[in-house]
Amino acid sequence: MKLNNIKRTLAVVASVAALSFTSCVGDLDTTPIDPNTISGADVFDDPSNYTKALAKLYSGYVVTGQVGPAGDADIGGIDEGASQYIRRYWELQQFPTDETINGWADGNLPKLSYMSWGSNNEFISALYSRIFYQISICNEFIRNTKDTDIVVDGLSTKEMYNEARFLRAYSYWHALDLFGNGIPFTTEADGVGKFLPNPAGKLNGPELFNYISSELRAVEADLSAPAPGAETGRANQAAAWMLLSRLYLNAESYGQPAKYDSALLYTNKVLNSGYALVTNNQGSTYSAYQTLFLADNNTSGSEIIWSHNENGLRSKSYGGSAYLIHASIGGTMDATEFGVNGGWGGNRSMKTLTQTLQYKSVDDRNLVHTDGQKEEINDPTQFTEGYAIAKFRNKTRAGAQGSDPTGDFVDTDFIVFRLAEAYLNYAELAARGVAGASQSQALNYVNALYTRANVPVAEHLKASEVNVEQIIKYERSRELYWEGLRRTDLIRLGQFTGGAYVWQFKGGVKDGASTSSIYNVCPIPSSDLGANPNLVQNPGY
Repeated sequence: MKLNNIKRTLAVVASVAALSFTSCVGDLDTTPIDPNTISGADVFDDPSNYTKALAKLYSGYVVTGQVGPAGDADIGGIDEGASQYIRRYWELQQFPTDETINGWADGNLPKLSYMSWGSNNEFISALYSRIFYQISICNEFIRNTKDTDIVVDGLSTKEMYNEARFLRAYSYWHALDLFGNGIPFTTEADGVGKFLPNPAGKLNGPELFNYISSELRAVEADLSAPAPGAETGRANQAAAWMLLSRLYLNAESYGQPAKYDSALLYTNKVLNSGYALVTNNQGSTYSAYQTLFLADNNTSGSEIIWSHNENGLRSKSYGGSAYLIHASIGGTMDATEFGVNGGWGGNRSMKTLTQTLQYKSVDDRNLVHTDGQKEEINDPTQFTEGYAIAKFRNKTRAGAQGSDPTGDFVDTDFIVFRLAEAYLNYAELAARGVAGASQSQALNYVNALYTRANVPVAEHLKASEVNVEQIIKYERSRELYWEGLRRTDLIRLGQFTGGAYVWQFKGGVKDGASTSSIYNVCPIPSSDLGANPNLVQNPGY
């Protein structure tokens, strides 16, 4: 089985590649107690399983278990559909911010929107488990391939080994960004099921940050070269550079000294690697910008650097892009226009976002549904309060529905990195006065995004507007809204918690209220603290 298209391989991931892994309560790495269950060692005795196991590492961000969409979950303790990695990550990155509100009353879900969560929040716990489940299966793959040197289905085990190390660093970055430096830490060097993991380090310590940085720098040369316009479902060098750019850009948020020079170094590597903005809609009725968020966005051009690939027939789950599309539809919206069979009436925009999107007289990025909706929100449980977002669709550029004829599941890939983010990273670094980052080039990059969005030239960004707040608070929101970046961006700006910047229902108050800085990180779930006495709760929880 070739792995040249992860989107196709999700259907043939071997169950044996995952049966030996559990979620992280106590040990992160465990072997099955049942002697009839196949172990990781058994899996890797057969080299033909290597590519299947690698596909499992990638598909862990998309699918939720061995059956799909439900029936044999990788983690327990929560509805399987709601446990999906990207769904859980996206909600924590978006719900507590000025871009998104959700109207469901499921358990402790409203507390994510109100920034009032605690250590028993089941939705935070589910993401925590997903993150460490991914880390544990990466550890197992790395442990069993590090000393091999063979070619399987056209892929060298060295190449697969380095991709697994990248994926582990990616999930450890999620852990650092969301839970801080005190999370449990294991690598392939640790014995399976023999100990309770120790924390990565002390609060605001450098250990996990340095580990992620060193891992990414160690593997970057051995990942495949950037291939703009080709396969986006597998990580290449440009994906590693984008993650390093994000890591260094946010260093101060992680309690580290500013590392903007390093952020610029890796941002420039991406900018010089051949990727290009999608500026042609290829005859579609959708704008060039919106083709990035359609069912065939994997063929939209050469802007997407890395994505979590989805297929309506082969990677069925109630998370990822399926969730983004269904949960954003309600009221007067016609679900068939979005290529699905119905809406879930959940997620809408805060007026802070819609007013940012509507600031220009014309902007193709203003993908807002207003018919039957009120911009003002008085009751978050009412879908018609708050404008709806129509950014993601399960429609091709030609207007056809995705591959699933039922309309339940979608083909729209969830983008992790795209070139536009590198443009905005550069612009922010220039605004911060980093040596080597030109303000005139920064202006060119932001205005290239305006040009792609058909914003009139007279309304393009001016040189005097190239400042940190403008870039993060407004330009990044106009271009990258609802792509799972907003919480991290607002923390970097210093406006996520506290009272300097409030929006509707921040802190659970209609007009918004100041919130404690403890919410800049999430709590380590109380269940894991009870299972592992080596861990210490984050302050304030």
